[in-house]
Amino acid sequence: MHYKGFATTAIHTGQEPDPLTGAVTVPLYQTSTYAQEGIGQHKGFEYARTHNLTRFKWEENLAALEAGNDQEAWGYAFASGLAALDTVMKLLSAGDHVIAAEDMYGGTFRLFDKILRRFGLEFSYVDMTNPESVRKALTPKTKMIYTESPTNPMMMLTDLAAVSAIAKEAGAMMVVDNTFASPYIQQPLRLGADIVLHSATKYLGGHSDLVSGIVATNRKDIADQIKFLQNAAGAVPGPFECWLCLRSIKTLAVRMKQHEENARQIAEFCAHHPAIKKVYYPGLPSHPQHELAKKQMRGFGAMISIELGSLEKAKQFASSVRVFTLAESLGGVESLVCHPVSMTHGSVPKETRDRLGVTDGLVRLSVGIEDIEDLRADIEQALK
Repeated sequence: MHYKGFATTAIHTGQEPDPLTGAVTVPLYQTSTYAQEGIGQHKGFEYARTHNLTRFKWEENLAALEAGNDQEAWGYAFASGLAALDTVMKLLSAGDHVIAAEDMYGGTFRLFDKILRRFGLEFSYVDMTNPESVRKALTPKTKMIYTESPTNPMMMLTDLAAVSAIAKEAGAMMVVDNTFASPYIQQPLRLGADIVLHSATKYLGGHSDLVSGIVATNRKDIADQIKFLQNAAGAVPGPFECWLCLRSIKTLAVRMKQHEENARQIAEFCAHHPAIKKVYYPGLPSHPQHELAKKQMRGFGAMISIELGSLEKAKQFASSVRVFTLAESLGGVESLVCHPVSMTHGSVPKETRDRLGVTDGLVRLSVGIEDIEDLRADIEQALK
């Protein structure tokens, strides 16, 4: 059944009452295998790497959230966001060319540059904020265009509709990492993307208590390939992680509203603070792509990067916060502060980091859903 609203879809799609008992929560099928009635006779479930109903329900739910109400989509869950990405990249073959955003998560760059290049994939890294940069990088071998929007950690945006159109002209797959936005804020499939992926560890899980990843596509040909790869390579999540995601997704809409409300106020506060040299947040009118954010996103998300000017100031700030916690990851209900150079982007060459603005003085804030007065006061005291 299709629902009109996002929150209704999150709470009910794939989460119907259990037909056996009436349980309103999807059961946790914690099993590795299934009894068969006879050789070749079973209930559609043979082995848990391939078949797990808890996972199937989570995949159905996320696919519906990414696709919206007027198109069909398929979801496939994985053991982590990088496992999801690694599987998507296995859609390619040696000699294929990928155009990727130059500003992206360091773990993605590490996978591309340190591992996949050894298997014959070719990568070009471009300024994905400019669609013409993408067009100029096309070659006859280009089979995929890959981006994050907003990017990690500089909060830059890709015009998803424009770049997706370029991908279609070139016969290439358009892949979007939607982790920072979540499907509540942005639905890339509805803007022309072929594949959307998440580190479900972040906003989808939302409580810093799981590691998981998930992929959605509205193309049946791609869905069939990903399903095959999911089973063949086996990087699947356990049923408990899927159960936790089903629990968490029910509150995604209300969590994202509070995340963003807090982030807007924190971004404005930081933008006027004399100790902060620059603030990167799409919700600020000073952001160079603020109008694009208003056009393709439902809101602006809750990730902010701030430039403090030096490594020493960044260290002092990170060690002084009391409500924010110094930790990797993001998207949980609690606020986190991260130092990208030393934590998430160490694998990115220094010259690339410097050119993009990922400096020693840059810290990234994942704004949680605590009381705004406490968050604001915490930043104020840490800056002193």
